[in-house]
Parts: sequence; structure tokens; C-alpha cells
Amino acid sequence: MPSIVDKILARAAGKPQVSVGAYITCQVDLAMVHDSSGPRRLGPKLAELKRGLFDPDKLVIITDHFVPAKDDASKVIQKITSDFAKQHKIRYFYPEAGICHVVLPQKGLVRPGMFIVGGDSHSTTAGAFGCYSFGIGATDMAGVAATGEIWLKVPQTRAVELRGKLQERVYAKDIILALCGEHGMDMAEYQALEYLGAGVQSISMQERMTLCNMSAELGAQAGIIAPDAVTLEWLSQFAPECTPAIDISALASDEASHSGPSYQIDLDALKPQVAAPHSPANSAPLTEHEKQMFNVAYIGACTGAKLDDLRAAAQILSGRKIAGSMQLLVAPASKRDQEAATEEGILEIFEDAGARFLPAACGMCAGYGADRLGADDICISSTARNFKGRMGDPGSQVWLASPATVAASAITGYLSDPRLFI
Repeated sequence: MPSIVDKILARAAGKPQVSVGAYITCQVDLAMVHDSSGPRRLGPKLAELKRGLFDPDKLVIITDHFVPAKDDASKVIQKITSDFAKQHKIRYFYPEAGICHVVLPQKGLVRPGMFIVGGDSHSTTAGAFGCYSFGIGATDMAGVAATGEIWLKVPQTRAVELRGKLQERVYAKDIILALCGEHGMDMAEYQALEYLGAGVQSISMQERMTLCNMSAELGAQAGIIAPDAVTLEWLSQFAPECTPAIDISALASDEASHSGPSYQIDLDALKPQVAAPHSPANSAPLTEHEKQMFNVAYIGACTGAKLDDLRAAAQILSGRKIAGSMQLLVAPASKRDQEAATEEGILEIFEDAGARFLPAACGMCAGYGADRLGADDICISSTARNFKGRMGDPGSQVWLASPATVAASAITGYLSDPRLFI
């Protein structure tokens, strides 16, 4: 019996069915690259292969790493990117619109059942829309760009059952950190995770994006959620022309179609989670950590600064000020979310609390831009990873948490439970 993953891969491979462990060649519906993984690497490789693009309309280019261009090297990369887009007549070129994983679905390009590859490990984000989407390296991307195909080994589809309902001030980020803490970063190495169960129904689309995004932190090739009414509501706003044609029931996993280990999380009992340096696997309930002091709080990244994330943090910060010892840095995940947050008065709440705004880009999350952590900085961050030196100097320390926990800690200057700020 096929899972949603098996169904998508079979269609992409042009086969009636696929088997776990089989090697298949799939037609790519969409390929996405950013300014770091894209033209500056694709151009030379395509020239070496003496090949052009298989289909310019199936390649999306989004600039988000070297944004804004802070030095001559960044300016050169941006020029290479824009020149490549012009040369190849790339229809879907989005410079400085925000972080690629958030911009892609907001442009209406992600739809249930698609087979997508991206030049970034967090390309798993698109799985929230019922796609099979995963990250690949520059060499594999060159092959995709030239041929429109890629091979892969059919993964197990492992079930992650979410039972109950998230309690107030507990979020999708806490679900993933709990899984990281319990099972480690090789929980589903090169396999696929399907998030299912009653708990999924109460989770918003942007929160689902966080779940699938951080499947990469669990070692998974992809994370996926079967499309439902929440998915269709999103598509009606961002891709209305495609919504009536989608038969979401055909994509649902059949009974007993999952293989390998299965996992369960009781959302009713889940507490806010925090990961200590220098790994997401160092996660535990916030209450089990000591009262860690911070001097920097960062609300940013594709997994921590979408509109829903900004709303969650603003609920904590409203009418309050950050501690005098703290810096609160906020980098919205996309220009669209930034504009929506402005209209809702969210950015005004951040400003009144004492926050400083950074560009809507990857920025500090991956150590890009002018703002980077110094050797003595101890930061609590809404990002996906806290590897040594990722956000700046190797001497810095990064703790991971939900945007609400980051906001609560910015107010006090130490690790604080967002459930106390009602």
C-alpha cells in the first residue's frame, strides 16, 4: 500500500508504483536556488557540460544570502545572479523578496503532489504543502538544471503522529526540538517523515512549514504533511488558479503504508523546548535548563520569523520593554510578511519594546551580513541550527527556542517561560 511519498515519487518516475529501497529517476517539477547555491555555481558547471537549462520556467532563483550586498564580493555575486536570470530569461526571479523557503510558496509556486528540489538543506519546507521536496548540492543541481531529472533511492515513509492539541504558548518549533532532543539528529537519516494525526489539523500552514523545514535537523531527506482544508485555504490565497483542480484525497497515505520506526508526540503535554549549544539535539523542556543569561535575542530565519512567528513574539512583547542588558534583533522572513506585520501593528510593538530590525533575508542565521555574533555573545535564537560558529564567532553560544520563548527571554535577559507572559 503506497504512502503519500510513494505516490508522488511514482508519478515523478513515470511508474505505476515504487518500492522502498529501489533506485528511480524522477522528473523534477520545480528546482529552486538562491544567490549562494545558484548561478555562481550553476553557470560554470553548465558551461563545462556545454548544456543550457532544460526549462527556464522550472527554475526559481531567489536572492536571500548575500542580501543586502555589504561588500564588493557580495555585489559581484548579486550581479552574477541577475545577469544569469536575464541571460536565461528566468521567469521566476525574485531578488531581495525574503528567504527562499518562505518566498517560494508565497509566490504560488508550491502545490500538492509536486516533486521539488532546492539548493538548500531546508528545502524540506515545501513538504508542508503535500510536496516531496528536498535539498541537493551544487553538482546535483547542475544535473537537474541541464536535464530536468534526478535519481534517488526510495525512502521509508516514517509516521510522526501528533496527538492532542498544542497548548497556549507552545508551537511547532517545540515539537521539532522535542524530537531532536529525544531521538537525535539522525532520527530519520535519508528517510521521509510524514506528520499526521489529529494534532496536525490544529496547526497553521506556517507552523506546518516549521515542522517540515526542521525535518532536516532530524536527518530526514524530506518532511511532508498530506494536504487538507488548511492547505486549500492557503492555496486559495496564494495560488487560486490551481486550487479547484487539486484532488487532495488521491494523495493521502493508504493504511499500513508507513515503514520503519514510528513516533508519537502528545501535544497536550508538550512544554516549551530549548536547545543548548552547539546542537539541536541538546534540546530539553525549558524547565529542565538552568536560568541561562543572554545578551542577544534573535527573531529571524525561515523557521522563526514568518508572520505567525512574529505574531507569537509580539503577543509576549506587547506593552513591555526588553532588558537593559539585551539586544533584540528582528529579521522578518519575507517582505510580504514584513508588510503584513506592519499593517497589523506588530513591528510597532517590536520597536516600542526596543528591537532593532534587520533585512528580510537569511542574515545572522547562517552568519551572513554585517550583524554577526561576537566571541562573548550568548544568544537565544528562533533559527533552526546552533552549530558552533554558525551565527558568527566560534566563541559565541546560541540557544534555540520558539519565537515566543526568545521574546520572553529578551524581556528578562535570561531563559524565560513564555507561558508566564499571559
